[in-house]
Order: sequence, then structure tokens, then C-alpha cells
Amino acid sequence: MTGVNGERPGTGALRPECLADDVQHRNSGGDEVRLPIAFMAVCALAFAASMSATVYFCRSMCCEMEMPGGWTMSMMWMRMRGQTWVASALTFLLMWLAMMVAMMLPSALPTFLKTRRQLPSLCCMAFGYFAIWLAAGVGIYAFGLAFAAVAMRSETFSRAVPLLLSALLIAAGSIQFTHWKMTHLLRCRSPFGCAISCPQHETSFRLGCKQGAACCICCAAPMTIQLALGVMNPLVMIAVATIIAAEKLLPRPAIVARFIGISTIIAGVTFFCVVFLRPA
Repeated sequence: MTGVNGERPGTGALRPECLADDVQHRNSGGDEVRLPIAFMAVCALAFAASMSATVYFCRSMCCEMEMPGGWTMSMMWMRMRGQTWVASALTFLLMWLAMMVAMMLPSALPTFLKTRRQLPSLCCMAFGYFAIWLAAGVGIYAFGLAFAAVAMRSETFSRAVPLLLSALLIAAGSIQFTHWKMTHLLRCRSPFGCAISCPQHETSFRLGCKQGAACCICCAAPMTIQLALGVMNPLVMIAVATIIAAEKLLPRPAIVARFIGISTIIAGVTFFCVVFLRPA
């Protein structure tokens, strides 16, 4: 006995989204498709390598310079003696890429796996994703150089930096309550859907670039927090990576985002009070 669609009662075809967490399933042609264990192994190796590189860069770039106003500036924004600007930029971008892989890969991996593509396509998708983050690093490096140059030349600006950093924290926390934040967070959490709804005409690299762009926009507030508290501070890295993973993976993303926003605003106000009440 069959139903309307020629299926036995009680054995209707499972929807693709119900199989997202299965180790194996059947595609539309009836062939078995397994989760790309090889890709997951490659990601594990990439994560381990990026963690090691990040630890190395944190140790080699840990030097800081005392600045007027009672804050310290990382020496990574300064060109070392005998180093060209090109070499300095390449060193920063290599550090930035290693840090982004370590911070973003754990929360991005489930999204890659949702597309149910094969190993080469998934690798291209990951390349596109981190290419966008690398491009963001170029902009951050240019901003950091300009910021450091102004701080070195203007004592007035340097003394105002702590207040500016507290304002950045408050602004980053406020962003967490906006409709703009939630729109991009929901897009970042589920940009492609399942394999059946994934645009097949899109190349894997282009899909990865779109996912990377959505993630960059969504993570604007957490990355602002990291820039304000210290790009190369390991504790800040871990905290921001945890925030990003929580926003992307935990249920009730709106509540998670608002909790992070409240915590960030409190931190910004506390930092402002400490700076304002500190003896000159």
C-alpha cells in the first residue's frame, strides 16, 4: 500500500535538514554520501598548526611601549629596525591569518559541512572564507599603522586613547542590540541551508567568500572588542573566540547577543570610570 507520493505510509522521505547531523545519508540519486571525514581531519590539522603559530606570534610580538595616558601600544604596529614595510605587513598578515583560523574555524566548520560537498569543494570554500578575513586584516593593519602614527606624534591624542577605548567598548556592546546585528548574525548562522537549497551554480570559492563576508560583518562588534583590549592578548583572543562561537552555535542567538552586549557595555563603563577616577 502506498501513499499519495508513492511512498509507504510511515516511511515518508526524510527532509534534508533532518539528516544534517547523520554520519551518512542517501542523496537524491540513492547513493550513500558520508560526511567528509578527510575534510574534518584537514581542519583539525589546520587548527592545530594555526594555534601553534598564534602562540609563537604572541610571544614574538609581546613587546609593548608605554604611552602618555597610561596605556601601552603593541610593537606589532611598529616597523622593526632593518625591516621593510612590505616585510612588516606580510608578518602581520601571516599572524592575522593564523589567528583567524584558530578563532573562526571551530564555529565555521558546521556551516561548511551543511553544504554536503566533497573534499576539494569544501577546501575551496574554506579558502574563500579565510581570504575575506585576510582582506579584512589588510584594512585593520592600515588602520593600526595610522592609529600608531597619530598616537606617537600627538601627546594629546595619546592621553585621550583610554577614553576612546572605553567608548569603543560601549559602542560595540550597543551594536549587539540592533536589528542590523541580528540580521547578519542569522545570515551567518545559516547562510546556505541544506545541499538541496544551496545554489548549485555558485562556485565553492565564491560561496566561501560570501560566508566570510557575512561572518566579518556579523563579528564587527566582537572584533572591535579585541582591537580595544589587545589584538595579541591571548586571554582576549580566547574570550572573543568564545563569544563568536556562542553567537553562531548556541540556541536563542538574540539572547546570547544581548547578554554579550550588556557585558561589553558594563566593561566599557567600568573602564571609563577607572580612567576618569585615576589620579593624573
